[in-house]
Amino acid sequence: MLVLSRKEGERLVIGDNVVITVNRISGNRITLGIEAPRDVRIVRGELQPKDQASPLSGKQMAFMEVDATQLEGLAS
Repeated sequence: MLVLSRKEGERLVIGDNVVITVNRISGNRITLGIEAPRDVRIVRGELQPKDQASPLSGKQMAFMEVDATQLEGLAS
């Protein structure tokens, strides 16, 4: 998993046609804007059907839980 830091207004470009923009950071919430072709399916992870295989299956991933209060001040 690639982890990147971005500030408000900054973008991430994925491939040739997907752009993710950090629109707003407020407390422990981040608002993202996603520009992608209509044929690219975008679904929040918790809404993905359980029976649908993850597109990341077979890849190694590492996860870390962080209390949002520990992140305060990092966005400025």
